[in-house]
Amino acid sequence: MNLALVHSRARSGIRAPEVRVEVHLGGGLPSMNIVGLPEAAVREAKDRVRAAIACAQFEFPQRRITVNLAPADLPKDGGRFDLPIALGILAASGQIPLDALGGYEFIGELGLTGELRAIDSVLPAALAAGEAGRRLVVPTGNGAEAALASRVETFTARTLLQVCAMLTGREPLPGAQAATVMREAGPDLADVRGQAHARRALEIAASGGHHLLFIGPPGCGKTLLASRLPGILPEASEAEALESAAIASISGRGLDPARWRDRPYRSPHHTASAVALIGGGTQPRPGEISLAHNGVLFLDELPEWERRALEVLREPLESGVVTVSRAARSSEFPARFQLVAAMNPCPCGWAGDASGRCRCHEDVIRRYRGRISGPLLDRIDLHVSVPRLPPSALRTDAPPGESSATVRQRVVRARGIQQARAGGPNARLGQAETAAACRLGDTDQQLLERAVERLQLSARSMMRILRVARTIADLDESACIQTPHLSEAIGYRLLERAVA
Repeated sequence: MNLALVHSRARSGIRAPEVRVEVHLGGGLPSMNIVGLPEAAVREAKDRVRAAIACAQFEFPQRRITVNLAPADLPKDGGRFDLPIALGILAASGQIPLDALGGYEFIGELGLTGELRAIDSVLPAALAAGEAGRRLVVPTGNGAEAALASRVETFTARTLLQVCAMLTGREPLPGAQAATVMREAGPDLADVRGQAHARRALEIAASGGHHLLFIGPPGCGKTLLASRLPGILPEASEAEALESAAIASISGRGLDPARWRDRPYRSPHHTASAVALIGGGTQPRPGEISLAHNGVLFLDELPEWERRALEVLREPLESGVVTVSRAARSSEFPARFQLVAAMNPCPCGWAGDASGRCRCHEDVIRRYRGRISGPLLDRIDLHVSVPRLPPSALRTDAPPGESSATVRQRVVRARGIQQARAGGPNARLGQAETAAACRLGDTDQQLLERAVERLQLSARSMMRILRVARTIADLDESACIQTPHLSEAIGYRLLERAVA
């Protein structure tokens, strides 16, 4: 038999489409051609495969070898096809049994000695192999990551020779072992002194999945508060954790299999570009907003960000996905993150402070705050003032506030109510769901309409007020939105006109 078929997986965004590696040995002068839209790293596989086969003490066929990576219109990149190409050549030349390849998928890069080297984007391939009902063979270095996909039987190998020994029935491959999940206590909310109003807003944001903006002078605790948000969020479900881990796997920055259940917390510097936020590159990779999927994205010094970078957030904040389009291909990445932003009230940072130290002219303050567009502010549910604390409130012997564990219990209860009612947090309610879950009495409806008229709020802002009020009611375990709940929710929009 001069033809062999080996199953493998390509990389395309967060997906891992199937690739059929077809190897044919024909007559003619000895040569090796790889077709099927391979990029440079794939074309160079011929040299790595030839050396690896020789070092494994197999015979490299002195024939015309054609390797087809199907489907032909899907771009192939990286060294992930080295192992299936080598196995296809050995099977087509009769050196390993052809029928042993059928139930497996193979990915891995070969060294010249036949050693299998770890690659990226293994977790999406493992998830896809499980859905296809095949077993998967990966390099030993990728075993812990592939083991996160519980629906697929995964084996690991150190060398090409080990894989061949398994296929010929001489020696089985070890199964992939999942890493021990490590849970480290993160920053605790008890470290935050005072700031009862900001702590309350943080709890509401965590309970309903709402976006949050802190406004206050330097050193008042905005970053400290933001870093405590992951510690009071409910634990990610297995599906959410796997989705976030898959994004980390394809990012090229590595995935720590021991920390895959942790919700991501991303805090890019304000000099980051729009491409760094949404993703991009010749081969599209996820950006910061996708790496924060199912977690928290913290943007400090919000007015210092480039306007174009901030504006790219508008669509993902609504849709929860981002599409990166390039000339060669287009990739869609999930981006359902919770935004927490922080800013100073003016360039010097002290506008409105009781000390009166701010000397910024009113026009300067207006231009500074105008760097954040109204449409972006519309999409942030809670605008919270964080004042400077008196020295007496910062004493080290002062009693600590509530711990993250205590606050998290209330958050989990509120999320449970929302899950039972609508299948998700209040921040993700659609128009019809908001109307059904956030009904107001006549008096409260009039209160909301007066607030919208007086503050000149948009329809989007009004819907967000209702969702925040519903979250506050859930924290109180109230079946209906009461006047105090609505009044508090409106209070979190009072800074909108001052900042816009």
